[in-house]
Amino acid sequence: MIEDEPSLREHMLQVLTFEGFEAVGVADGRSGIEAARRTPPDLVICDLMLPGINGLGVCRALRDDPLTCDTATIVVSAHSSMSDREQTKELGVVGYVSKPFRVGEFMEAVQRSLKPLG
Repeated sequence: MIEDEPSLREHMLQVLTFEGFEAVGVADGRSGIEAARRTPPDLVICDLMLPGINGLGVCRALRDDPLTCDTATIVVSAHSSMSDREQTKELGVVGYVSKPFRVGEFMEAVQRSLKPLG
């Protein structure tokens, strides 16, 4: 999970842990990319507005890296313009959750992103 707002990051991590997921959180794009490369996750949840490398840059870096190119990615962002959604879709993002969101909506996106395709 890559989210720069500490309280939201902790809340989402608690929800994921409660739901039985093993989750790790970082506060900026560079740290998120490094963590994903160190231990490729099943899912990356990423904000768009991040310090340093923004969420689009993170999605691009993960897509272009052979270690993480198959990792599912969900964007969680207060910015939900059609342009943002189109750019993330072009980068292979499988889910987009607009802030503020309900926990059920968030978990639905997580579950959907982890289902096998086909």
